[in-house]
Amino acid sequence: MKDLRVNGERLWNSLMEMAQFGLTDKGGCARLAASELDGKARDLFVQWCKACGCSVSYDRMGNIFARRAGKNNDLPAVATGSHLDTQPTGGKFDGVFGVLAGVEVLRTLHENNIETDTPMEFTVWTNEEGSRFQPAMQGSGVYVGRFDLETELNKTDVNGIRLGDELEKIGYLGDAMPGSRNFGAFFETHIEQGPILEDQGKTIGVVRLGQGIRWYNVTVKGRESHSGTTPMYLRNDAMVTASKIMAEVEEIAHRHENGLGTVGFIQVFPNSRNVIPGEVTFSVDLRNPDAGVLADMDKDLRQFCQSVEEERNIEIEVDNFWYFAPVEFNASDDVKKATQELGYSHMDIYAGAGHDACYMADIVPTGMIFTPCENGISHNEIENTAPEECEAGANVLLHTMLEASKRLARQPSAEAACEIAE
Repeated sequence: MKDLRVNGERLWNSLMEMAQFGLTDKGGCARLAASELDGKARDLFVQWCKACGCSVSYDRMGNIFARRAGKNNDLPAVATGSHLDTQPTGGKFDGVFGVLAGVEVLRTLHENNIETDTPMEFTVWTNEEGSRFQPAMQGSGVYVGRFDLETELNKTDVNGIRLGDELEKIGYLGDAMPGSRNFGAFFETHIEQGPILEDQGKTIGVVRLGQGIRWYNVTVKGRESHSGTTPMYLRNDAMVTASKIMAEVEEIAHRHENGLGTVGFIQVFPNSRNVIPGEVTFSVDLRNPDAGVLADMDKDLRQFCQSVEEERNIEIEVDNFWYFAPVEFNASDDVKKATQELGYSHMDIYAGAGHDACYMADIVPTGMIFTPCENGISHNEIENTAPEECEAGANVLLHTMLEASKRLARQPSAEAACEIAE
């Protein structure tokens, strides 16, 4: 079993085949959650899993579960997976690599006729990106109980289209309640989406922490008026006020160690060249691996908005609609052990982005495996990695899952379950 390896060429070819759903002119992917293209990508995943003898089901949030039976199917399963949806101008690897690394593990077990001690499950989570529907990690968040199912199914995109209706349209609105699977461990493989592994010359990142995230919608309400007839001292310009806050977001990030601050979305009303903006709504994304520091960043943002509101006599609403606390991955040692046994260079690292594994850590021992990506670029059509890096990550996933399955079978609760089954 120690010599068992995945087929790196097959994994790469699968990644390229999946990329055809939403392939862009620049070589990236535009496959938004619950779209027709997402449905086709899901169909291909299901097809591949069924070809390896899996039973496939999906829950009311559209999360997909492909189950491979083990020696004792009363035991909790070892699971892996990620997401197939992308950013509007996303790459071919973010999320999908984690899904297809799992498919390659499945194929390797299947073609070698390996019966694992426990069942294994291979997952696709709905709307991890949070691009078409908010918030991010929506499917896994509902699964672990962070979000209310009906509330999330009723979320709409910018065109007013409801998520639940879109899942039904593509055939992935299931009957099972989220959270009903019997998992004993969960692992996610992912490109790093940052430059650290490449810079340090390491093949594998053993993810120890997932950093905290706060997402805001900030709305500045001024008064629209004619740009040519309204004197500067009589203006109530929402855009100028919004610009001051946007600049402060960067300053907040610089003031705090490991702080990150981003404004990535903006809407202007009435959005006309010769009208002073009357209302501006924009996003703020604050991140930090330390919960206390992230709380300080939140305080700084709110205090600044309050001071600007008073200074300019303008209304500012700050809606912190999503908070994701920093998370510790408590199955990281499984990942590190497999990496060492396979002889790959590695380092401990923390996840700068949110991932489905971050929510799964709420309910089950969880680990993440990072692999390098070229120049650390992600959420971009030029996102890239190398076949051998994907192969290494999938090999670590394979042996991590095998070891976790053995460990679960050795636990006292597993022995009791065997006696009951007999």
